[in-house]
Amino acid sequence: MLTLHRAALVLPDPADPTAPSLPDGAVLVRGDRVEAVGPYRELAAAHPGARLRDWGAAVLTPGLRNPYGHRLLEHAYHPDPREEIGVEPVADGLTGSVDEGRCGASARRGLQRMLGFGVTAVAGPFERAAVRTAVARSGLVALPGAPDATDPGDGPLDPLAVLPLAAAVHGRVAAGGRADFAVFPAVGEGFAQPSPGGCLAAVLGGRLVYRRR
Repeated sequence: MLTLHRAALVLPDPADPTAPSLPDGAVLVRGDRVEAVGPYRELAAAHPGARLRDWGAAVLTPGLRNPYGHRLLEHAYHPDPREEIGVEPVADGLTGSVDEGRCGASARRGLQRMLGFGVTAVAGPFERAAVRTAVARSGLVALPGAPDATDPGDGPLDPLAVLPLAAAVHGRVAAGGRADFAVFPAVGEGFAQPSPGGCLAAVLGGRLVYRRR
């Protein structure tokens, strides 16, 4: 099935300052791959049978990369809502823990919350077996960690809280590539920038895996 994702602005490659932006643009997805990227009206006319997801006054970008995955998933604890202690990560809440079940459950919640910020790739290293399993099953791209000398240390779930968009994205949205991207509320003139604080939707391998309610 073909799915057409429309947004007020599509930024296929924010890391490249020469890459064009697409006002009233769209991304056409077939299976887990991007079929085409271009002006919405052109793609809609060429593929009239495609299912449409119209995200309105939003900006569509490649998914984000969270460089703090090692600390966030192996050391921080992500509370279960039933614990009624909030949803923010508890720094070093898993440090020293040998309970693999608790670590795995925390990692799954942390990964789900990352999706809510448009994260589609997360950096390790992941030394706990339960965390490696959680990452593999999440569908997020697991990236190698940085050498110890450049360990980013602690950081937030939302990469846009501390990084500019060009440094936060992982890859680009291009025909033939894996369909990993995110849709954000737009700010600025011409909906030029995604707003930090969470995405409207996240797509992993062509699947809509998060949608803000």
